[in-house]
Amino acid sequence: MLLLGRAVIYAMTELRDVLEQLAQGKFTVDEAEEKLRLFNIIEIGRLAKLDAHRETRKGIPEVVWARHKTKEDIIQIITHALKEKSCLLISHLSPEQENALRSKLSKDATLEVFGDGSIAVVSHKGYKPPQTGGKVGIVAAGTSDRRVAEQARVMAEQMGCKVYTAHDVGIAGVHRLFPELTEMIGKGIEVLIVAAGMEGALPSLVTGLVDIPVIGLPVSTGYGLGAEGLGALISMLQSCSLGLAVVNIDNGVGAGALAALIANRATRK
Repeated sequence: MLLLGRAVIYAMTELRDVLEQLAQGKFTVDEAEEKLRLFNIIEIGRLAKLDAHRETRKGIPEVVWARHKTKEDIIQIITHALKEKSCLLISHLSPEQENALRSKLSKDATLEVFGDGSIAVVSHKGYKPPQTGGKVGIVAAGTSDRRVAEQARVMAEQMGCKVYTAHDVGIAGVHRLFPELTEMIGKGIEVLIVAAGMEGALPSLVTGLVDIPVIGLPVSTGYGLGAEGLGALISMLQSCSLGLAVVNIDNGVGAGALAALIANRATRK
């Protein structure tokens, strides 16, 4: 609590300094607003520092990485964060962490866990993300790739986008892809995430068919030399299809954030 108090005092001092410079004409209103967005960092003891204004500054919500944290760590971080924020995401939440967190959440908070726990949303009851008008498409090559594609979907939706999904449309039966892809393009998506494990060929194929940015999301499904997503990652990085960007293996959160930033920017323009 002492460290949290010091963080608040520091923020207030910086706030006053910015306001004084604004009053003296050293900053424009827009410049002052940009400065203020940088200050709000919440310290939780010696445990964590939350960037409370990340969503305001970048349009990306706070995400807490749960793996390798204790149940007590998760409870302390989330309960403190909810005092300052309406919503945040939790990545790779274990069943034990989930049960412990549910037992400590106030009655005014909700916890939704998606898929195998790789992504969760904790928020005040009744909270809904603002709708930006951005549109994102997500294609998963196989059913096994859905767990990572789900991370991207939740992230993009929390950033205000409408998300359209298609699953099990990989190159082993590529005829399944075309109707789904045609429908998404017809709905006006601005960016497409393509999740694939094994040899990871689907993003290259899709990129050669569409005129919008494609984000390749390699998934750790596979075996042998290319196991744990390495084969998929290398295939996507070696793609000759222009317009394909690639995130790291199983990084659905990163893919969803990037896609939503692109879609939201396109919508504003």
